[in-house]
Amino acid sequence: MMPVMPIVRVANVQEGIDFAVEVEQGNRHTAIMHSTNVDNMTAFARAVQTTLFVKNGPSYAGLGLGGEGHTAFTIAGPTGEGLTSARTYTRQRRCTLVESFRII
Repeated sequence: MMPVMPIVRVANVQEGIDFAVEVEQGNRHTAIMHSTNVDNMTAFARAVQTTLFVKNGPSYAGLGLGGEGHTAFTIAGPTGEGLTSARTYTRQRRCTLVESFRII
């Protein structure tokens, strides 16, 4: 998600996947791949095991901006994993009144 995009020449897709996994260093944050080959995207997703994996789009699509799902504020909730929403930072409350309050 940094504004830097390194470009590395590799012999084939598998070498590219291996290199990407190595430089990601197990942080499991975000990975992005542009391809028309679903098998290659599947192989990369299985190898890199990131929280966010964006296919054929910009990194911010993984946070819900122009992508799938709701827009997230961060990818680390209270457990340290997964996308967040407004509900992550709020608590649901319930108020119950028995008798005395009748609308009808």
